[in-house]
Parts: sequence; structure tokens; C-alpha cells
Amino acid sequence: MPIHILSPEVAAKIAAGEVVERPASVVKELVENGLDAGAHSIHIETADGGRRLIRVLDDGCGIPAAEVELAFARYSTSKLARAADLECIYTLGFRGEALASIAAVSQVTLISRTSDEELGALIHLEGGKVVHREGRGHPQGTAVTVENLFYNTPARRKFLRASSTERRHITTVVARYAMAYPEVRFTLIHDGRLALQTTGRGDLREVCIQAYGLEVARELLPLKGGEEEPIRVSGFISPPTIHRANRDQLTFFVNRRWVQDRMLAFAVEEAYHTLLPPGQHPIAVVELTLDPVQVDVNVHPAKSEVRFRDSSAVFRAMQRRVRSTLVRETPIPTMRLTPQVEFHRWEAIRGVEPAGVRQLPLSIERSEGAAEQRRLPPLRVIGQVSQAYIIAEGPGGMYLVDQHAAHERVLYEQLRDQQRGLGVVAQGLLSPQAVELTAEQKAILEEYGDQLGRLGFELEPFGGQTVLIRALPAFLQKSDPAHLLAGVLDDLAAESEPLAGEGEARLMATVCKQAAIKMGQTLSLEEMRELIRQLEQVEMPRTCPHGRPTMIHLSQAQLEREFGRR
Repeated sequence: MPIHILSPEVAAKIAAGEVVERPASVVKELVENGLDAGAHSIHIETADGGRRLIRVLDDGCGIPAAEVELAFARYSTSKLARAADLECIYTLGFRGEALASIAAVSQVTLISRTSDEELGALIHLEGGKVVHREGRGHPQGTAVTVENLFYNTPARRKFLRASSTERRHITTVVARYAMAYPEVRFTLIHDGRLALQTTGRGDLREVCIQAYGLEVARELLPLKGGEEEPIRVSGFISPPTIHRANRDQLTFFVNRRWVQDRMLAFAVEEAYHTLLPPGQHPIAVVELTLDPVQVDVNVHPAKSEVRFRDSSAVFRAMQRRVRSTLVRETPIPTMRLTPQVEFHRWEAIRGVEPAGVRQLPLSIERSEGAAEQRRLPPLRVIGQVSQAYIIAEGPGGMYLVDQHAAHERVLYEQLRDQQRGLGVVAQGLLSPQAVELTAEQKAILEEYGDQLGRLGFELEPFGGQTVLIRALPAFLQKSDPAHLLAGVLDDLAAESEPLAGEGEARLMATVCKQAAIKMGQTLSLEEMRELIRQLEQVEMPRTCPHGRPTMIHLSQAQLEREFGRR
């Protein structure tokens, strides 16, 4: 086939494919245009998941009547004028491709009016070609109606998902920009039904209520501090007690632009190191603000990816701010009976037991007033229950401490601090202990032998499957050497720990898990007091290295309520 130049119509459809992937892409581009125009209110309507109809109305500055047709010309924009402007972009849009790309694959009607014009201008295009234009009255701002998306590119249209899926993608886009611009009032209507509405009062937590629900939004921890730093990090993150099975709830904005960035996600998840259960991920709504010169937004056709001049500095700023917030504000989970439980309890007291009624499990919520405390409150040990939990009294009520999880945290931070300092102190055994390993255990030992050595284990091959244990980390000297080593190797072989792939951090957590006080182990009053004292001194006392809570709190007010005193 000979080389030839594509027709403008074909070229426009190809170019549109880079910008308009699905209905949500159209909504994103039109919402960004409204925000760049200074809108205080943006109204979005869709029908059939955006296939049949997308309408976006804003009260921004509007487009002059003389320029409405030019707005649909490819590479026409009011947001930059020369190549040098690409080095410092303040607006969400800048390429001048969005309207042209949308018009190339749909039927578009735009009506707009500026504040200094008495009459607005209406223009209608089909497949990128102008078919009608007239003057028409309209409030200040712009309304864009997109109908029959991909009507002239059926191959693209058939790859769209179910209407419910496309609606979900649109809702995600609108919710993200509502978070980035809480001072703008957003309204989203799907098939005549209200899907999302924000007040535009500038309160990000209020927007999070719309996105995540009241129960989650009120638990989110604010990222504070660093306002004077060149890289500012703000927003909300979830406490370790709230997490999800995927990373979909990690939301990032760079200078108010919604982006998808693996490095930022990794920085946040690293900050939650040892605080989350296996396979779980936090919720985060994080705004990164820095000099536009330090970030390149001209990387992806959809402008969803960015590149930082100093990515290491950005990573450190993100991780430091999130981690410091978690250390300072992570609350102690509070135990309370659900309303249904309380109802059934009072019914039982009155001699009424409804058919089929059973007591429901306890639930967990944030402890009031605990968010501002970095350390634990002073606790007075009372006793032990089920050879597993330490009962302690503290300010405002009763605390149940998981003795195994608490000891894991204490051992982990002792080991970590030694490693960060002069190195882990090893304690030689009075008599080397021989341990017979399985073939799998031996293979794991060969893989992790050097790392175990750096953690204070002195191990020596003794022929066949046998290994001699000559020394252990000094602070683990009370542990049974053979049991400790075998348990560590079995856990490493199982690949079931949440720190898999994180090298020595994972290994340290595994060692501490095996060495920690076990469930079912009776402790003396003095041993319990010493464990609580040590827990009060660690940096992150509220979770074990695997993210499980070390304690729960039953407040004084709850106790009084359960005993009918209030």
C-alpha cells in the first residue's frame, strides 16, 4: 500500500481516541474546562451511562460569541501561547484538544455567554463539522451537551461497558474533582436521579462524606503542618483501623490536578508500614502543592500522569507527612455495642425476648479525644482474662490489651532501633543447639541466612539438614532457640505475611511474631506491668507490626450506659 496522508476526518477520529476513552473522559475534560473558567457551580447530567447524553453546565467566565467556533478547532486554547509556557502550567487544560476530540466522535451543542455580552452564542456540530449556529440568550457561563457518543465510530462504541459501569466511572471523576475543588458546588444526575451533590462551602471533609459516607469520613485523619515547605502535603488519610482490599481509594492531586501516580501511592503505603493487615490498603485524599516549574504535566494525552523534577524529594515529603500524622493521631479503637445489641439487652432486662433475636458482635470506632495523643495514656494493670488479654484502667475507662500483639510491637521496635543504631546485639548460647530442618526450611535459610545474621542470629551448618544455633538477638534470649528458628522459617516459607517482598522489615516482623508472648500464656502481675510499661514507650503502640490493634477501649461513658446509669 503506498504512503499517503490521512484525511482530516480520519486523523481527527484517531486523535480523539487518545483523549476520549469513554464517557467519563468527556465529563473530565468538560469539568476541567469549567474549573479553568473560574466556575463556582458545575452541573452534570448523563443518560445511559453517558452514551446517549452528557451535559455539563458551568457558571464560569464563558466564551465570547466570536470565538465559539474557534474553540472547536484543534490546538486552539486560551491557556498558553508559546512553548515556554509548557514549563509552568497553572491550568488543568492547555493542549486545546478536548473540544475538538469530543466533537469528532459525537454530536455536540455548545451555548455560552460572557458577562459583557447581552446575547450568548449557540453552535451545533456533528462529527466535528459545524451544522448550525445562532445567537441565543443564556446565563453567564457555558453549557455543553454531548449526544450519541461514538455514533460514527461503532468499533469504539461496542467496547463500552454496561451503563452501570460507565456511570460509576463518571461518578468517580466528579467525586475526585469535587475533592480537589471543595469550594465549587458540584451536582451530578444520572438518568434523572441525583448521584452526588456538594455544597461548595470549601470543606473537604464534607465532600468526603459524599464520596465515602459519614462513618468513614468522620474517622479520616487530617494531614497537618508543612505549610511553609516548598512541597506541601495536605488532605486526609484513614486510620489503620479503616482499610480496603484494593488501592482504588488512594486519590492524589498535584496542584489540584487529579493524577494517577505509582510513586505517590507507594510513598503513602510505605508510611503505613507495619500498621495494616495483610493485603489491605489505606484510604487517602492527598493534595500535593509545589511550584509548577517542578512538575511536568505534559506527559500523558489524558493529562492523568505527571513527572517530577525531584521525585525523591516528593516521595520523602509525602511519606514524612503521612507517617508523622499516623504516629501523632492514630486513635485507640473503642469498643461499643451496636444499637441493635443495646435494644435487645434492654428488652431482655424487661423480660421480653423477641423471636429469632441474638446478640450481635461488638463493633469498633475511634476513641473520643484520642486522636491528638501520640503516646498511650498511663494505664494501671488490673489482671488478665483468658490468658490472652490484659485488663487495664486508664483515663476515661477500661482497656483490653492483646498481650501477643503488644509484645510483637515492643520487640519489633527494639529490633528496629538496634538495627538503626550500632547493630543488633547478639547473645551467645551457653551450649550451641542443633536443629534438624526440613528441606523447605533449609532452602529458606539459605535465602535469608545473611539477613538473619544481621539480626543477631549466629547459625552454622552441621551436615545434612542440621544447623547449629550459636547465638540469638540478645533481647530474645528467653526464647526457645529451636522453636524460634523453625517458626521464623515456616512463616517465611508460607509467604503469608503482609510484609512479603520488603526484605529485612518483613523478616524482623516475622522474628518478633515468633518470639512474642503467646495467647494462652499466664503472666504474673509484674510481667503484665512491665509489658504495658514497654508498650507505653514505643513509637506506634496501637498496632502490632502486622497492622492488628494492640488494644481496644471501653469508655467510662459506655460503662455507665451499659449499667443503666445514663
